[in-house]
Amino acid sequence: MNDVVIRPLRFTADVKAMRAFLETLGLQARVDGEDRGWVDLVAGSGMVALHSSQTSSTGGQPGDTRLTFESDDIDELKDRLIEAGYEDATTWDEAYGRVLSVGGPGGTVFWVDERSEDLYGYKLHESEPDLRLTVAPQLSGANQADWLRFLDLVGCRQPVTFGPADGEFAVRLDLRTTEPLTEMLDRLTAAGYSAELSGTRIAIIDPDGQPIRVHG
Repeated sequence: MNDVVIRPLRFTADVKAMRAFLETLGLQARVDGEDRGWVDLVAGSGMVALHSSQTSSTGGQPGDTRLTFESDDIDELKDRLIEAGYEDATTWDEAYGRVLSVGGPGGTVFWVDERSEDLYGYKLHESEPDLRLTVAPQLSGANQADWLRFLDLVGCRQPVTFGPADGEFAVRLDLRTTEPLTEMLDRLTAAGYSAELSGTRIAIIDPDGQPIRVHG
C-alpha cells in the first residue's frame, strides 16, 4: 500500500523559531537541515515542513503555507492520478529527491515528495512525536466535496477541515489533539506564545504572525 502523508509546507523567515514553536506543540523534527533552511517535523499523524523564505526558489513569502504531501511511491501515484483523469500529473528529479506535481480541484497545483533513504546530507532524527497530535490543515477557497474525493483518490488518510469556500485557495496550519487543552495552553503560555482557550480549541499566533488552531 502506497503511504501518502499530508505535509503542509510553511515558508518562514525564522526556521529556528518556528521549529521551537512546533516542538512546543508536540511535533518532533525528523529530517533536520536547519542551517540549510529546511526541517520537517512529524506528529502522531501527519507532518509539517519548514522552508526558509530567504532560500525559496518558488517565491515563498514568510507565513505562506502550501499543501504538500509525502509518498512512498510517486510513480504509482502518478499512474493512479492519470487513470482518474488528472493528465497533468508529472514527476521529475530535484536536488533533494523526486517530486510529483498535479493540479487538484479548482486547478490548485501541489507537490508530492517521494520518501527516500538518501537524505542528501540532511540529518535524520529518531523522532518520538506526541501520538495524541494530528496535523489537520484547514483549506479555504476549496470545494469540500471535490477535495474530499481528491484526497481519497490520493490515498491521504489524515483529516482536513474546511473554511469559507469563496475566495482564493489558502491553507491554515491546524492541529487536533487528545491531550487536555488546558495542559497544552499552560505549556504554550509558559514558553511565551500568545494563545487563548475558547471552548474546544486553542487559538495561537505563531512566530510568523499567522493564526493556528488546535482542536480538542
